[in-house]
Amino acid sequence: MSTPSKEATPETDPAAEKRARDERWQISRRGWTVLLSFLIVITLGLVGAFCHVPFVALGPGPTYDTLGSVDNTQIVQVEGAQTYPTTGQLRMTTVSLKREVTLFSAFGLWVSGRYALAPREEYIKPGQTEDEVQQQNVKLFQDSQSDAEVAAMRFLNHPVKVVVSEVTAGAPADRVIEPGDRLLRVNGKQITQAGDVVAAVEPTKPGQVIEVVLQRNGQERTVSVTLGSSADRPQGYMGIRGVDRADVPFKTTIHLQDVGGPSAGLIFSLAIIDRLTPDDLAGGQPIAGTGEIDTRGVVGPIGGIGFKLVAAAEDGAKTFLVPAANCAEALADPPPGLQLIKVETLAGAVQALEDRKAGRPVPGC
Repeated sequence: MSTPSKEATPETDPAAEKRARDERWQISRRGWTVLLSFLIVITLGLVGAFCHVPFVALGPGPTYDTLGSVDNTQIVQVEGAQTYPTTGQLRMTTVSLKREVTLFSAFGLWVSGRYALAPREEYIKPGQTEDEVQQQNVKLFQDSQSDAEVAAMRFLNHPVKVVVSEVTAGAPADRVIEPGDRLLRVNGKQITQAGDVVAAVEPTKPGQVIEVVLQRNGQERTVSVTLGSSADRPQGYMGIRGVDRADVPFKTTIHLQDVGGPSAGLIFSLAIIDRLTPDDLAGGQPIAGTGEIDTRGVVGPIGGIGFKLVAAAEDGAKTFLVPAANCAEALADPPPGLQLIKVETLAGAVQALEDRKAGRPVPGC
C-alpha cells in the first residue's frame, strides 16, 4: 500500500520557506518602489508649482490711446487753453513684466513663444523690495510726463522755467534754497534751462560765495551760498538739482494709473501737441509708438521693442514710431503689415506724421 505524499510547506521545506520569503520581499519592494515614485512625483509637482525661479517673464503689455479716455477720464487733459478736436489714435505701448515666476509657469510661458525669460536681478536689484521697485517705476513715469510736457512746450515755442526739484540734505544750499524755487540767475548767469545751473557753477571753487537769484511764492529774492567741495568734482558744490518745467498759464495733466517707466514720453508729447494744435497728427489712423524723451525733444531708446510691436499690432495699429536706436531690433521680427517709422527727435516725429498723412515719404527703419 502506497503512502500518501505530504505537501511541502515552509515549516517542513526550507526551500519553500525561502521562496515564500523572496515573494514577500518582492511584493514589499514593489510597494516601496511605487510609494517612492509617487512621493517623487508629488515632490516635483510641488516644487514646480510653488518654487519660484530667479527669472522674470517679459511679454506684450496693454496699450493706451493717449487721445482717448480711461474710466471716462481723458488721458491727456489740457485746462485753461484752447484745444482742438483729434481723430485717430496715438497709442502708448507697454511691456508686461511678471516678477514672480514658478518653475512650471516659466516653462509654460517660454514654450508659448509670447514671453521671454530674463534674470531677475536685471530688473529687481538684490535686496530691493517690490514696493521700492514700484516707487521707482512710478517716479520714472512721472518724470517722463514732466519731460514730455516741457518738450511739447518747447516745440510749440512756449516758455520754459527752471525749478529746484531737490536739495541734498546737509549740502551748502540746504535751508537756503528750497524745492520748488524757480532759479533766475546763478553766479551772475541767467538760467533758462537746467544745464545752465551746472555751467554757472563750473568756474567756481570750494569756499567761494555765490549769489543765487530765485523766485519763491511769486516773490523774487537773492540768497548767498558758500560752496562746498565734492570728491567727484574740482569746482564748488551747491547740492541742488534743477529741472525744466513748462512756464505756461494753462495746466496739462496726464491721467493714467498702474503704468511705470519712462518710455511713454514721445507719445505723451505728441498727444499734447495734437490737443493744442489744429494739425490732427493721427489723421484718423491708429498710430502707436514708444520712446523716452528729454526736455529738449531728443528721443531715446527703450527696452522690449519686440513685445511693444506685437501689442500695437494686436490692438489695431498700422503705424509704429520707433526710436532710431531701436530700429535694428525692431526689424528682426516685425508683425506683418505694421509700418515702422524711425524717429530721433520730437520735431522729426511730428514731421513724419504730417508727411504720412499727406502721402509723402517718411523715414523708415
